[in-house]
Amino acid sequence: MNIVVIGAGAWGTAIAISAASHAGAHRVRLWGRDERQIAAMRQARENARYLAGASFPPSLEVVGASVEEHLAGADLVFLATPTAALRGLLGVLRHFQGPVAWLCKGFEAHTGQLAHEVCAQVAPQLQAGALSGPSFALEVARMQPTALVAASAHASVREALVQALHGRHLRVYVNDDLVGVEVGGAVKNVLAIATGLCDGLRLGLNARAALITRGLAEMSRLGVALGACTETFMGLSGLGDLVLTATGDLSRNRTVGLQLARGLPLARVLGDLGHVAEGVHSAHTVAARARQLGVEMPIVEAVVALLDGTTRPEQAVAQLMERDPKGE
Repeated sequence: MNIVVIGAGAWGTAIAISAASHAGAHRVRLWGRDERQIAAMRQARENARYLAGASFPPSLEVVGASVEEHLAGADLVFLATPTAALRGLLGVLRHFQGPVAWLCKGFEAHTGQLAHEVCAQVAPQLQAGALSGPSFALEVARMQPTALVAASAHASVREALVQALHGRHLRVYVNDDLVGVEVGGAVKNVLAIATGLCDGLRLGLNARAALITRGLAEMSRLGVALGACTETFMGLSGLGDLVLTATGDLSRNRTVGLQLARGLPLARVLGDLGHVAEGVHSAHTVAARARQLGVEMPIVEAVVALLDGTTRPEQAVAQLMERDPKGE
């Protein structure tokens, strides 16, 4: 296959490495916008900025200039930019004839829309979907065992993602519930901030388990209200991704919660992080979408209040614990 990965951050680089290492002998081009970073990656044959030590396979080419010039002849395009950049890229790709898959997990900040809703507005004819699931970029780049979900209403997209990535180190499952997969990927980032807060305050493993479990319930309620299938949230893109992001030491969103628990201001936390933490950007839009639908999400609301600085870490936990008793 001829594969183009747009976005040379950690996750885009990891997917490019995985595809280029596949037994199918794919040709992979990794596109970046920063010419200096592109030059550095070409020389070092690794992405030292985001994935130091993960060497590029010979069939991985690093490219720049305009995105459009690299689309001719592509069999599959990955969009590996943050959610904020998705709308613009979909506009560029609106006439592309092949399958497209986005890797971002979140709601668009100014519209509150999921990726498939943005796509329906900007590029309604596009054959598109999402690749999601419990996965840290570094482990994928190191070829450590990982399982992902290829989600799309189009069988051609699901099949292309399997052909591109499914192999010895990376297992790809298929799912036609794109809404459920996207909701799971977006909401788990917000819940991971809450779990990081819990761990940072040293509240114990009981509290962590309660937050993950009740967070999964919130995620499921929102997803079903948006048209998703309940079963999706018991799978890799729901429970699996939530557990990984809420407990893994490589989780950027969990790190935000840990640092906020120490009393550090959000601006400093994000500055020190040096990477995008989608949960920070998604929290407000998740809460707003839930309110519009009449879906109760108290953990998400607590995270929003914490990020806004209207409540302190200890207060956020107390407010959750002091809610009236109710059935599970």
